[in-house]
Amino acid sequence: MLSQSLSPAVSKLLREDGVPAEWAVSGGHVDYPFAVEAMEARAAAIAAGESPELVWLLEHPPLYTAGVSSKDGDLLDAGRFPVHRTGRGGQFTYHGPGQRVVYVMLDLNRRGKDVRAFVRGLEQWIIGALGEFGVPADVREGRVGVWVERKGPGWSREDKIAAIGVKVRKWVSFHGISLNVEPDLTHFTGIVPCGIQEHGVTSLVDLGVPATMDEADAALRTSFRRVFGEVVKGQAPV
Repeated sequence: MLSQSLSPAVSKLLREDGVPAEWAVSGGHVDYPFAVEAMEARAAAIAAGESPELVWLLEHPPLYTAGVSSKDGDLLDAGRFPVHRTGRGGQFTYHGPGQRVVYVMLDLNRRGKDVRAFVRGLEQWIIGALGEFGVPADVREGRVGVWVERKGPGWSREDKIAAIGVKVRKWVSFHGISLNVEPDLTHFTGIVPCGIQEHGVTSLVDLGVPATMDEADAALRTSFRRVFGEVVKGQAPV
């Protein structure tokens, strides 16, 4: 399991100037094309020095997204929900109500300029947030995202609880992470999540942790501050 102390590579994700990122939460269900358009615009403004960094928390209506590495055969039920092709890394994933999606627009020019360290930071952020609920989680070699191990009498398995898919342009990140708080897990059956067939998906509530979205947001904010530094209240795109 990753240590709560930051590795030298990840610790450089803290801005030397201490300028906080904005933290904004959208209510309701945000349309996916609008979110992508808003992210593109904000990332460009950050790269131009015209806007501060933004961490944007939201929920989407049920949909599937296909990253740049997606395989058509991993879309098992094309007619179930809208499918959006996107420029983020990764393969197919599901977004929907009960899942906290967090779009992370950070200026990596000021945070070590290291994409690998940035992804490790995202992983450590999620693991730390889950730790706030007493849920042990980790990453697995060769698998994207954050995983939990589940055990019972005579059995054990690993389930994915959070996905990561990012893009970096001019050293500014966008897209981000999704954490399963209480989504309808049957919605994942329309795809092979992230191209991994031999493992399942889970959520905080599925693990017996009756977390609300507000409680998940608080845990994410606490852990984000440890990895990436302070945040201030911001305005969600409208």
